[in-house]
Amino acid sequence: MTINIICETAPGFSFHYKKLAKDVIVQSLDTEGFPYEAEVNLTLVDKDRIHEINREMRQIDRPTDVLSFPMIEYAEPADFDGVEHQFDDCVNPDTEEVLLGDIVICVESVYEQAEEYGHSVKREYAFLITHSMLHLMGYDHMVPEEAEVMEEHQRRILDVLKIKR
Repeated sequence: MTINIICETAPGFSFHYKKLAKDVIVQSLDTEGFPYEAEVNLTLVDKDRIHEINREMRQIDRPTDVLSFPMIEYAEPADFDGVEHQFDDCVNPDTEEVLLGDIVICVESVYEQAEEYGHSVKREYAFLITHSMLHLMGYDHMVPEEAEVMEEHQRRILDVLKIKR
């Protein structure tokens, strides 16, 4: 497993954010039963940078809290049967790990949303990584039924890690 963490801004977290990111990523993969060794990129940015990425990649001209860029297409969420057919496009030839995708988190949003929702910064950071990992495995929340499923999976992963609201 390779987890690349790039800090384009100083996070200033009072917890071991690299270890927590690894724990959340590994637990997300384990809970969903991802059957391959994986590579995930996590980039921590400021609000201006995530605004720029959101505008460039999604044509949405505003900042957001987190962006997920999956490398794999799924017939259904967490249906890993078709992944092997995509190996030419999503396997790192040096490590033979599946390139799952990229997560970009706005550090300012982590602090703001932790305060807004009344929980810790650590919990918000872990939640955003969990949320993005599920996107990297094919989950979405565009309709209420999808959102319910995704929320249940998020709860399950964070519960195993004992990260509560």
